Amino acid sequence: MSTVLTNTEETPATGTKADPPVVKLSLATRIRRLNIPGGLGGWIWLAIIIIPVYYIVITSLKTAEGYFGQSPLAPPTSPTLENYQLVLESNFATYFMNSAFVTLGSVIPTVLISFMASFAIVRGRGRFLKLVNGMFLMGLAIPLQATIIPIYLMIIRLNLYDILLAIMLPSIAFAIPLTVLILSNFIRDVPNELFESMRLDGCSEWQTMWRLALPLTRPAIVTVSIYNGLHVWNGFLLPLVLTQNPDLRVLPLGLWTFQGEFSVNIPAVLASVVLSTLPILVLYVVGRRQLLSGLTAGFSK
Repeated sequence: MSTVLTNTEETPATGTKADPPVVKLSLATRIRRLNIPGGLGGWIWLAIIIIPVYYIVITSLKTAEGYFGQSPLAPPTSPTLENYQLVLESNFATYFMNSAFVTLGSVIPTVLISFMASFAIVRGRGRFLKLVNGMFLMGLAIPLQATIIPIYLMIIRLNLYDILLAIMLPSIAFAIPLTVLILSNFIRDVPNELFESMRLDGCSEWQTMWRLALPLTRPAIVTVSIYNGLHVWNGFLLPLVLTQNPDLRVLPLGLWTFQGEFSVNIPAVLASVVLSTLPILVLYVVGRRQLLSGLTAGFSK
């Protein structure tokens, strides 16, 4: 009795499955599969980002005469660090410390209050918590610019005008709604079985919040901390309206130091921009892994 072979490939005697054949694509097929519009759009977006950064860096290395005497995008013929020296000698350290104090004093309470509020909203029950969550969501629809006059009047009534606390309190209030929204979504993604196991082990809700929810939501906490820190660090409107003392200026207001009555020292201004950006770059380098994991956590679900 004859046997019909249906498979042309020989199977090894050991019974292991043969490796699939390697398919080599031709050059024409590879070209057809290229996403040319996407790649072109990526290069255009990279140029849009790189050109302003390049302009800021090379201009900060020029003198005032060299800036007006050559093309804006041309590299400096004789690079100099005089602009950075001028910035460092113009109370830059004071402005930097004010910005750091305001940023830390705004971000730490914001994240702490928002984390506890998010845990209560997710794990708690009752109409009051639902009402609080709705109030936080309503806060997302109110822009800062629309409330600057009421904020100014309240700061005056509280005798907080012209101190750094006047900048921190509104910054905390406007950062809490978005922070609560983000942290609440992350806490909801924590499996309920983990909370039940912690409860069976005898942990209270307070212990569960700090020992379970906090470590598991660390990427989200780093993400909202960096986001709120950038927002406060680059803030201009609140320091402009709520402070007047030159010694209480933050870095965005410190740029006025290089603005004269009839002209602006543009290389010095851009040198101060470079120096004020360095802490942000350091913060990104330190927390980039947590930041990226926090931003992309929702895409894997």
